[in-house]
Amino acid sequence: MSLRPGTAFLADCPALLAMEIIASKWSMVTLFALTEGPLRHGELVELSGGISRKVLTQTLRRLQANGLVERHAYAEAPPRVEYGLTELGRTLEEPIRTLTAWARENGEAVVTFREAAEAAEAARTGEVDRVTSVKASHVDENPSRS
Repeated sequence: MSLRPGTAFLADCPALLAMEIIASKWSMVTLFALTEGPLRHGELVELSGGISRKVLTQTLRRLQANGLVERHAYAEAPPRVEYGLTELGRTLEEPIRTLTAWARENGEAVVTFREAAEAAEAARTGEVDRVTSVKASHVDENPSRS
């Protein structure tokens, strides 16, 4: 692959399409949850830690539309529906495991960096706010004469 400007990620680039499909937090979580086998909607909600039923439904539909997840409805009473990875979806198991391992190994470092950056921004913003309030109080103490 060429990394010359304008050649790495064109609008119709397969890599860009793949990133668009799986870049959502819930897509990755859902795909990872399904690596162990088919699951019901409620099981996915429980395993996904915080996803709403509505967002999970939207995520599953998007993954189905892209051929990564399949929906199996069983003719039973009560009705049972399970979701599983398609053959194409299974090709993402290794990349997802790799990203998960990276997150486990480096997640703490990312959080530490993020907290330091937020603290630096707060200190910078606090400094600006302090200077602004000093200037404002100085103006109030010395009203201009008209």
